[in-house]
Amino acid sequence: MEVMAAMGTILGSATKSPPAIVVIDLEGTVIGWTRSAEELTGYAAADILGRSGRVLLLPGDTRLWTGRLGDQERWHGLAELRHRDGSRLLVRVEGARLETTRDAWLLSATPAAEDLSGRTGSLLESLIDHFPVAMAIWDRDLRCVWHNAEAEKLSEGWPYYRIGRSLADPVPGVDTGGLQDVMRRVLADGEPVIDRESRWTAADQSEERPLSSSMYRLEGVDGRPLGVCTLVLDLSNSRAHDRLALLREASLRIGSTLDVRKTAQELADLAVPVLADFVAVDLGEAVLPDTEPLQRPATTQTGIPVFRRAGVASVHEGTPESVFALDEAVFVSPSSPYSKVLASGEPHFEARLDTSPGTWLDEDPARAAVIRTTGMHSLLVVPIKAHGDILGVTVFYRHVNLVPFGRDDLVLAEELVARAALRLDNARQYTRERNAALALQRNLLPRRLTGGGAVDVASRYLPSDLYEGVGGDWFDTIPMPDGRIVLVVGDVTGHGIYAAASMGRMRTAVRMLTYEGLPPHELLAHLDRHVVRLAEDEDEDECDSPTDCMGATCLYVLYDPATRSCVMAAAGHPPPALLHPSGEVSFPSLPSGTPIGVGLGSFESLELKLDRGTVLALYTDGLIETRGSDLEAGMRRLGAALARAPQPLDDLCASLIDSIVGDTPAEDDIALLVARTR
Repeated sequence: MEVMAAMGTILGSATKSPPAIVVIDLEGTVIGWTRSAEELTGYAAADILGRSGRVLLLPGDTRLWTGRLGDQERWHGLAELRHRDGSRLLVRVEGARLETTRDAWLLSATPAAEDLSGRTGSLLESLIDHFPVAMAIWDRDLRCVWHNAEAEKLSEGWPYYRIGRSLADPVPGVDTGGLQDVMRRVLADGEPVIDRESRWTAADQSEERPLSSSMYRLEGVDGRPLGVCTLVLDLSNSRAHDRLALLREASLRIGSTLDVRKTAQELADLAVPVLADFVAVDLGEAVLPDTEPLQRPATTQTGIPVFRRAGVASVHEGTPESVFALDEAVFVSPSSPYSKVLASGEPHFEARLDTSPGTWLDEDPARAAVIRTTGMHSLLVVPIKAHGDILGVTVFYRHVNLVPFGRDDLVLAEELVARAALRLDNARQYTRERNAALALQRNLLPRRLTGGGAVDVASRYLPSDLYEGVGGDWFDTIPMPDGRIVLVVGDVTGHGIYAAASMGRMRTAVRMLTYEGLPPHELLAHLDRHVVRLAEDEDEDECDSPTDCMGATCLYVLYDPATRSCVMAAAGHPPPALLHPSGEVSFPSLPSGTPIGVGLGSFESLELKLDRGTVLALYTDGLIETRGSDLEAGMRRLGAALARAPQPLDDLCASLIDSIVGDTPAEDDIALLVARTR
């Protein structure tokens, strides 16, 4: 009766497949054996009854039902049994002591996979199958012995979620070497692995998901390691993944150009709606050097203008939450969070925005009205700091998202703003330097061109839109006392203020040499020697070669209207384009020579006769050369554009720039000088 009661207790939780029932005495001899035990282990009753139960255990495993376990009345857990064919079986074992005339153990063994999928109970089974974590159990050979329904969903891209498949089984395109090493370490030392990042890729490569994997060692009832349980969480829809993705995207998107306003707008756009429902980026006047100085109105209830709005984004079209328009002065009261952040340099965190009477909103009725109308309920104000300077503030509000900001949101906002601050500071410095160089460049270029009585002239100068900044492109016309006219264009090495200053020195030197009456090729030779001498006086630490300090290309044209003779020479510069009265466009075969500053002084002149009404177009390489095309292709484009250009020279210049450059950002400075012979 006691044996039957114990069997009833154990079988009470059984499923359709009955467990293997074995009775073993305290000496370890098998005294009871069922048909289910035979099916599980391969041993028939006649082969096992009366023999030591050690035949069912792996070599060295003797503690399953002896030793310390013999002191317990009931126990259960995982264990390994040996099949008659020598293979290992991972099973769940339950044991109950039998108090009879002969003390014994009643054991129930169920394959682990069957036990986990059928004997966990309806509630736990439902949780395991519906919890969004892929669970699997692997034996000591790293063979899958069980997995849940969530793991089945990943089996398309991870074919090892198959009962009986080992991680050592080769699958084309799947490398499990690193994973095997990690799982064997878990088996060896028992130290779990938490949050190991990996990626799941669909079989057709159409989808990729980030995964977080954790691994734990499974131990038997005798304490021996039996396998590894893996838990894999799909992060593609998690908030943590969204935050990591936001920071990664911030590294790529914020600061894509060195434009302060565009960088501020990129920050605002990126934070909506992942972090906030409304974001405003307000920058100090010093960060926007091209704006008019902020002027305080005679009377204002709000306070003083401290910022300008540089970026704004909202979940609603038209950003109705923004009290101030882009580029408009932003007024803040001294008691507002904005002023406090500006003064302290520390962020303001207000999970529940206090809109009750007596707060700073009483001094800011415009903001108060918007906050109450839209239902804004949570606020973050984060300073934009770079190299110890506060450039402005970024304001985050929530109103559509009913969840208030938390401390982790503040950390994310600070990290996001910190990344943007460095790029804003770079953009600020670049803008300052570019504006200074551009101002110097324009002041050094001729303010009023004249062709004397020889030619009609027009010009265009277009600074680069790219990061390198303003270059040293220049042009000039120099009327001679005898009625001749000099047309010259050049391109000084480098960008920025130094290049602009070098351009001014070069232009002055050309004018001085021109008045000495030298022919073009001799003038370029003198200019080359002059620049070499100047370069020798420069700081050697700043110049790897003479041309690094002050090198240039130059095209020098001398035209005599009395004889219609045009003599030209070039120093590493492309030839001029000639638009003949017939409408034909040509490029003279002009020896290019070496650039100015090399010191070789090898230049040649070319003399042409020009018909009345011929148009000469002198230009720098920024007009015809891009990263995607060479000089010859650019010259062909220039020739085609010149042939169909309008006759008035100002219109002709505008047409050439529009036809060749268009709306594409200029990769290099462009200087264009056109002249029509009279």
